[in-house]
Amino acid sequence: MTLPASSFRTTAAGAPIRVLVVDDSAAARAMICAVLARHPDLVCVGEAADALQAREMIRGLDPDVVTLDMVMPGMDGLDFLERLMRLRPTPVVVIASATRQHQTTVLRATALGAVAFIEKPQPGAQGVLDAFESTVVARLREAARSRQTVRRSAVAGEVVAVPASASGRLIAIGASTGGTEATPRLLARLSPAVPPVLIVQHMPAGFSARYATRLNGLGPLAVSEARDGESLQAGHAYIAPGGQHLSVERGAAGGYVARVSDGEPVQRHRPSVDVLFRSVAKVAGDRAIGIMLTGMGGDGALAMRLLREAGAYNLAQDEATSAIFGMPREAIRAGACQEVLPLDAIGPRVMALLGLAAPAVCTTRLRPETSPADR
Repeated sequence: MTLPASSFRTTAAGAPIRVLVVDDSAAARAMICAVLARHPDLVCVGEAADALQAREMIRGLDPDVVTLDMVMPGMDGLDFLERLMRLRPTPVVVIASATRQHQTTVLRATALGAVAFIEKPQPGAQGVLDAFESTVVARLREAARSRQTVRRSAVAGEVVAVPASASGRLIAIGASTGGTEATPRLLARLSPAVPPVLIVQHMPAGFSARYATRLNGLGPLAVSEARDGESLQAGHAYIAPGGQHLSVERGAAGGYVARVSDGEPVQRHRPSVDVLFRSVAKVAGDRAIGIMLTGMGGDGALAMRLLREAGAYNLAQDEATSAIFGMPREAIRAGACQEVLPLDAIGPRVMALLGLAAPAVCTTRLRPETSPADR
């Protein structure tokens, strides 16, 4: 595949989102194109039956979004997705049938940069097709908003993909019981190109500095205990000091500044996820991604709902991979989360939301470590 890297075309205001449908099934292509035809802001600009046709059509049509099947003759969907995101980054929504390897395929596609993974509907009641159409339309619109621009590195002349809207973004993470082992697994799946990451892990004073040092040696991000008044930097993660609240505010130069304070416990905790999430909702709003990991209780659930109402995109760890499902469950019950995902799918999903390529992960460095901070 020899597609040249180029920037995503900017869609004129009011122009429909131009979608290329890639699927070896004529029936599937017709179904997806019929969905697009019912929505004036979406238009099918072409159909491809395999990767070779898709390559030529992407080159000639420069679509805003590509829908992609996984099982195709010649080059399969995962191989095509990997080459596409490396050579000509384009928002991709995978629409595929479930298989025995479904979860692995979902994780791999998300890690490669797919914006969403949607299962093809089984023949049946009209409600199934209606739900499918609603999901497809929402994900295509989301994908169109995730467009990247491509610039050349001034240092090495290397072509790199940069989110068109990365400036001013924040990632906020809340965790409690089980979080000291869940958080490093998540951070290992983020790249140094991510915006600042703020983490509240319930732990007493005296443990957070050691915990931050351990995380700093495990993954690609620089991790440290947050300091009051510190300017937040991309590619860095900041751990709330044990026994103190962590929040964020706008700095004089327009960036973000960490605030560390004593204050009273909130939701019976200090540090409190609630305090962090409320501050992020106030200063970052729709520039934020909120993440609720394993933990006991309900700290942060209502504040996470405020985050969502402010426009943030929120993720929660699923029950199967949570040590304790309390905090994610309460956030879900509060209507705070757009998605509930297995732990190892959260990092790749964050990268996809940011329009960034997921890094390679060295899982041998993620062995569990018993820590008093997790009690």
